[in-house]
Amino acid sequence: MPPTPQNLSAIIVDDEQLARTVVREHLSSHSEIEIVAECANGFEAVKQISELKPDLLFLDIQMPKLNGFEVLELVEYSPAVIFVTAYDQYALKAFDVHAVDYLLKPFTRERFEQALQRAVSHIGHADSSLQDLVRQARTREQPLERILIKEGSTVRVLASDTIDYVEAQDDYISFHVGGKQFLKHQPLGDLEPQLDAARFVRIHRSYILNIDRLSKLEPYSKDNRMAVLKDGTQLPVSRTGYDKLKGLL
Repeated sequence: MPPTPQNLSAIIVDDEQLARTVVREHLSSHSEIEIVAECANGFEAVKQISELKPDLLFLDIQMPKLNGFEVLELVEYSPAVIFVTAYDQYALKAFDVHAVDYLLKPFTRERFEQALQRAVSHIGHADSSLQDLVRQARTREQPLERILIKEGSTVRVLASDTIDYVEAQDDYISFHVGGKQFLKHQPLGDLEPQLDAARFVRIHRSYILNIDRLSKLEPYSKDNRMAVLKDGTQLPVSRTGYDKLKGLL
C-alpha cells in the first residue's frame, strides 16, 4: 500500500551542512514528512537508504567519495528522488521525463514546494526508468575513473586504471585486478561505453582489455588471435576486436 500523506519518511543527503539545513527548514512546515536521517557522504547514505527505505530522498549529486548517481547505483531500493545540486542544468534535462525532480542551488521555497509535490505524487509508483537515468547520467560523465562493487554491507571501490581486464560471466561481469576477481551484476555492454576508449578495448564479446596490460598478440586460428598479457594471461581476440586494437597500437 502506498504511504499516506500522514506517514512519509525522508532522508537528506548532502556533504554541506548548510545545504542540509536549508532542506530541513523547508520541510519543517510539512508535519506529514518525517526526516529519518541526514547523511553527509555517499557511503553513509547507501547504508541509511538500504536500512530505512525512505519514501523520499533529497540527494546531492556532487559529493566526495561517492556522488549521488553512485549512491543510487548501489541501493536496490528506489525512493522518490529530488536531486539538490549545483549540477549543470543541461545535464539534468533528462530528469524532466522521469519520476524525479531536481533543485538547482540556490533555490526558492516556491521551487522547493513544486519539486516536493511532484515527488510525493510518485511515491508508491514503481519507476524502473530511474536506474536507466542513472546509467545515462554516468555515461555523460565518462570515462569512469572508478568502479563500485557492493559486497554485502560494504562497498569496494576499484580505480579504473588498476583493472587488467573485464570478463562477462552470465548476468555478471568479473573485474580482474592483480590476480583477484570482483563480481558485479551488470551487462558488459552497459559498462563498455562508460570506460576510457583510449585504454579499454572490447576485444571479444566476453572480454574488455586494458591495453596497458597487453604484452603481445599471437595467431590462434585463421580469423582469431590471442592476447597475451604481461602476467601471462591469455585472452581470445575476435576479428572485430583485432581491428579495434590495430587502431590503438
